[in-house]
Amino acid sequence: MSIKLVAAAAVSLLALASPAFAQDTTLAAREIMTGSYATAEHKLLAQMRFDQRPELQLNLAAIYYATGRVDQARALYEDVLQKDDVPMTVTTDRVAGSHAIAQTGLRYLSQRQHLASR
Repeated sequence: MSIKLVAAAAVSLLALASPAFAQDTTLAAREIMTGSYATAEHKLLAQMRFDQRPELQLNLAAIYYATGRVDQARALYEDVLQKDDVPMTVTTDRVAGSHAIAQTGLRYLSQRQHLASR
């Protein structure tokens, strides 16, 4: 049994943390995929008051990444790495662990910062 991640990116660079295909509306997948980041962020933050599931954190990190809040995204990815690695369905035929997704997110953040420093 795997946890449904809500990440299927609107931006190709976000493919790592694109919202998953869960039916769980608390994961804000539809909003993320359509670029409604403010609405998605609001939903995720409201849900995170009750729990800190990795799929919530990874989706919020994807929003922070997409909106240029690199430090906040990094903090969420690092927090996910401190928790147990859980399998997540990222597409209908692909599963990845929460740690692999967070590590990929951190790599993208590093690349983004490296390009910005040029």
